[in-house]
Amino acid sequence: MRFGFWGCLASVLTFGTSIQACSSETPCDVGGRSYYIAMPENVDRPVPAVVYVHGWGGSGKGALRNSGMVSGFLARGVAVVAPDGVVREGRNGRSWRFHPDSGAQLDDISFLVAVRDDAEGRFDLDPNRMILAGFSIGGSMTAYSACLKPEAFAAYAPLGGNFWRPHPTECAGPVRLLHTHGWTDGTVPLEGRVVNGRPADDPDALVQGDIFHAMSVWRETNQCDNLKADRFDTDGPYWRRIWDRCSPDSALELALFPGGHSIPRSWPDLVVDWFEGL
Repeated sequence: MRFGFWGCLASVLTFGTSIQACSSETPCDVGGRSYYIAMPENVDRPVPAVVYVHGWGGSGKGALRNSGMVSGFLARGVAVVAPDGVVREGRNGRSWRFHPDSGAQLDDISFLVAVRDDAEGRFDLDPNRMILAGFSIGGSMTAYSACLKPEAFAAYAPLGGNFWRPHPTECAGPVRLLHTHGWTDGTVPLEGRVVNGRPADDPDALVQGDIFHAMSVWRETNQCDNLKADRFDTDGPYWRRIWDRCSPDSALELALFPGGHSIPRSWPDLVVDWFEGL
């Protein structure tokens, strides 16, 4: 054999240990942090992917146990990459340092980019078809990533979470972004809310942002000509507002659904259909 014993051993270590042992149950290590991955079957490579950012108190492994969401993406031939947030001190689960006051926004964004690069190399994912998406605080982490490093992913799909107050005054550049939100969400209401019990005008108040104000930031970021949406679609399970007259290669849409703080079973199809239609 051309490679001999050591060549075969190197092959086993590279393809057996690094790839096969790294899965939806076994973490993939990236610089001391980790992610999990679920791969679709019988698809052409390179494979499109959603890097899914879990919510408050969640984890990457736990996110992949949402069988409805994961199977929805897998059925469309899309891999689901689920990174772990940072450990919450003295509490179970993990979170993200999404807030501007955390002082670590760029650290977590850099980690998500490192996950993108590592998963692309290990699993032959397509970086030109890789979407960053997230739920709740994961949605906020997604939004700040889109604002500060828009070129990192092909598109962004926050769900049930976006900017916090004070809202950003500007973002780095045009993005492709689909924001989805429950009409009756009481955990992250469309108008936002104070989450640490202080008066809203208290400098130490921690306040979720207004989703419609966030959309105005995204309109300015994408240099959209019209404040009002250019198209409306209410035929399906979502009430959709779409801005068309914006910067080339950008996209902006708001999709509302008649529910609360949850992940609709049809959300994977919404995200994939939206992205494939760009």
